[in-house]
Amino acid sequence: MQTERAIPEGYMTVGELAKKMGTTVRTLQYYDREGLLVPSAQSEGGRRLYTYRDMIRLHQILSLKSLGFSLDDIKNRLIELDTPAEVAFVLESQAQAIREKIVSLQETEKEIEALRAEVMQMGEVDFKKYADIIVNLQMHNEYYWLIKHFDEDMLDHVRSRFDQESGLRFIERFNRLGDKALALQKEGAAPDDERTQALAGQFWRLVEEFTGGDMSMLPKLMEFGRLSENGSEEIESAWIRRQNSINEYLQPALGLYFEKQGTDPFAKSV
Repeated sequence: MQTERAIPEGYMTVGELAKKMGTTVRTLQYYDREGLLVPSAQSEGGRRLYTYRDMIRLHQILSLKSLGFSLDDIKNRLIELDTPAEVAFVLESQAQAIREKIVSLQETEKEIEALRAEVMQMGEVDFKKYADIIVNLQMHNEYYWLIKHFDEDMLDHVRSRFDQESGLRFIERFNRLGDKALALQKEGAAPDDERTQALAGQFWRLVEEFTGGDMSMLPKLMEFGRLSENGSEEIESAWIRRQNSINEYLQPALGLYFEKQGTDPFAKSV
């Protein structure tokens, strides 16, 4: 006695579709319940039947799912596939989503490699610093590697004084002052030059802003300002050389600036 009625031409069972698409019957049943992929027909015996059009829709669902989209997101992205233009649009949308995912994965790979390099240079396990580095990598802060040179007191101070946005703005202002200092150094401007003295004042106000008036931070800043490029990566070494040049130029100008102000902040920090 025949127990299975023939499947009409152009249709396939849930098991056949699952096998063709490398998924499971349970997954297809779930998509049916969620309204993502409802069978196009049902056999006389009550079996779910799918068409090749359903297969293309399933391909779209599986592709979007592999890219990390939720089922709700996928529902919103699915469109009818009644014309070549609609099918082409769906395929282009998938291709664009894949391109975006590739870029995202490449960024993630760079972050992982950067963190790995920092971990090896730190020479000790410090998950708090790792977390700070990750946050700065995600912010695209190119100076993320500076974190490994801070001790816990300095890092706690930075965390309490700055959020992500204000921290990036501070770094940008700090670098602009450094650019001005290098330009004046190139011109040969002396420490008592009006422009150099103005820059020294701006630099010192930036230091006061960073410390929040806590002069006990100055020795740590001075120590940080004497970073060695030994064992540093190429980009890091270039920044350290730049900063050493800026510090060398500004040091006598700051001395003269403090003398004119009649103050010695370093004496207060001892």
